[in-house]
Amino acid sequence: MGFEDGAEDLLKAPAELETSNDGSPDQPLQRAYTSYNALHDFDRTKAESYKQQYGDMYFLRLAKLKPAVEKAAAEEWEGYELAGDILHRVDRVLDVRQGELCWVVGTVYLDMPLKPNILEDISKDHWIAAPPPRLKYISPDGSDKVMLEDESGRLRLVGAALESELLVTGCIIAVMGTEKASGDFEVIEIKVPDLPRQPARWALDKKGKALEAQREKERQEENKKAKRDSAESRNSKIALVSGLGITGDDGDTLSLDLLMEFLLGESMSPALQATASTISRLVIAGDSLSEASPIPIAREDGTINLASKDKKASASKKYGYDASTYNPAPTAQLDTFLSTLLPSLPVTLLPGASDPADVQLPQRPLHPALFSTSRNFSGPPTTTIEQMSQNESSSLPLHPATNPLYASISGRLVLATSGQPLGDISKYLEFPNEPAGYVRGNIDLMEATLRWRHIAPTAPDTLQSYPYQDREPFVIADGKCPALYVSGCAEDGFSTRVVRGIGEAPDGSDFPQVRCVCVPRFKRTGEVVLVDMETLEVEVVRLGVWNGGKGDE
Repeated sequence: MGFEDGAEDLLKAPAELETSNDGSPDQPLQRAYTSYNALHDFDRTKAESYKQQYGDMYFLRLAKLKPAVEKAAAEEWEGYELAGDILHRVDRVLDVRQGELCWVVGTVYLDMPLKPNILEDISKDHWIAAPPPRLKYISPDGSDKVMLEDESGRLRLVGAALESELLVTGCIIAVMGTEKASGDFEVIEIKVPDLPRQPARWALDKKGKALEAQREKERQEENKKAKRDSAESRNSKIALVSGLGITGDDGDTLSLDLLMEFLLGESMSPALQATASTISRLVIAGDSLSEASPIPIAREDGTINLASKDKKASASKKYGYDASTYNPAPTAQLDTFLSTLLPSLPVTLLPGASDPADVQLPQRPLHPALFSTSRNFSGPPTTTIEQMSQNESSSLPLHPATNPLYASISGRLVLATSGQPLGDISKYLEFPNEPAGYVRGNIDLMEATLRWRHIAPTAPDTLQSYPYQDREPFVIADGKCPALYVSGCAEDGFSTRVVRGIGEAPDGSDFPQVRCVCVPRFKRTGEVVLVDMETLEVEVVRLGVWNGGKGDE
C-alpha cells in the first residue's frame, strides 16, 4: 500500500468523493479507541547499586526456569531406553557418570575467544582508535566450545545435535546423552522450556475492558445519529514503526511528513483515510534519533579534542553542555513530529541503542526534558517504585516507555523491544549446513527466545544489563506469555510468524499462540506495520514518493 493508491483523488472536488447513505457528504471520521495499560515489569529506580555481582542473575534464571525444563524433559523422555540402557535423570552437572545414559538441566555457556573481554575494553583506553565491534563472535578455526553449567560445575557438550540447534550463552536447557572417556558429554537430544501459559484476554486490564465497551457504545450511537452503518467493521489497529533515525537534517523532513500525513489521514483517498482512522496508537520501537550523543571532533594527529581542555570551546559552554558540539536539531525535530501527532493519536515511545537513554537493559524511558512541546501530553517523571506503580501516565497521549516493555493493549498482552537482544544473539550463531541461499533471520531468533522463555539470554555476558539480585525480569514467567511480540530495528527487514507452543491456551485450545513481528527501520524502508488487535492480522504500508510507476519508489 502506498500514497499512489489515492493520487487521483487529490485532484477531485469534495463533491466528487464518497458520500454517505443519505446523499450528504460523509461525516468526519472518528479515530478508533484502544485501551492501553502499561505494566511495570521493567521499571528501574534512581536509587540503584552496582556493588553486587552479575552471577546472581544466572542463579535466579536457573532457579526460575529449571522446573519448566525438567517438566518438559520428563514428559518427553519418560521410559526412554537406548541399547538396553534406561535413561535416568541426574540432579547436578558434576553427578554425570561416564557411560551412563542420563539427562541433566543447566545453563548454556559458549566459550568463544572472540567474545568481548573486559581486559581488552580497559586496554582500549590507551589506543588512539579502538577496533570496530565484531559482527560475529564465531572463531574461524573452530575453537569455540559449548558448555553446560550449574551451581556445581561445568560440562563440555559435543555431538551432531548441537550443529542444528539454536544455542547461546544464558539459555536454560536439558540435554540427554552420555559422557565419553574424554570427559565430554555426547548430546543425543535437547529440550527447552517452550512457551509458558498465556493470560486470558482482559485478565490484566479489566478496567480497560469496561472503558473500551463504553467507547464502542458511544460510537454506535454516533453512527445511528449520522445515519451511518452501525455494523461497519471498526477493528482497532496499532501502528508499529522503528528506526526513524532523525538527524535534524533537511533530508529527514520528507519521510517524516509522509508518515505524519498517513497517520493523521491527510492528503489521502477516502479509503486510506478510513484505514488511518482505525489506527488507535503508534508504537515507536527504538532508534528515533540517529545518535545518542554528539561525536567529539578529532584533531589531525588522531587525538580527541576535549572541550574541557579547549579554552575556546569551554567559553561557549552554557547550561552544562558545549554549544559548539551539541546539536539540538534531532530532538527538536522529533519533538515537533510527536507534538503534531499527539492531539489526534496516542504514542508509545521506546528508547533504542542510538537514543539518549541507558546503555544497559532495561533502558529507562526517554526523559521528558528532551521534548519541550510534546512533554505537555505526558506525565511527570518518576523515580521510585511506589511512584511508578501509582503513575497514570500510560493513560496520557504520550507514554515514554521502558525497553523492553510489557503492556496490555485492547486486553492483549504485548511484549515489545527495540531489537538489541536479537542483534546480540545473532553474533553467536552461524549455520554452515543450511541450504544454499537460506539465512536464519530475526524472526527465527524471536521464536527461539519464546521457547527459551527468555528475551535476552546473552545479558549480562555480552549484552549490557543491570545486575539484578532479587529478580530476573527478562524471564517470560508462567502466565505472562504475550499474544503479540514485537522487535524493532530489524536489520533483515519485515517478517512475521505465528509461534505455537505446547500446552493449553486460555480459550481451551491445545496450543497458545504468539504473533511475532519484526519491524524494519523506517528510514531505510519507509515501512509501517499495522496490527489488528482483534485478529492479530498484520499488514505493511510502504510510504514513499510516487514516481508515476517508473520503477521503485
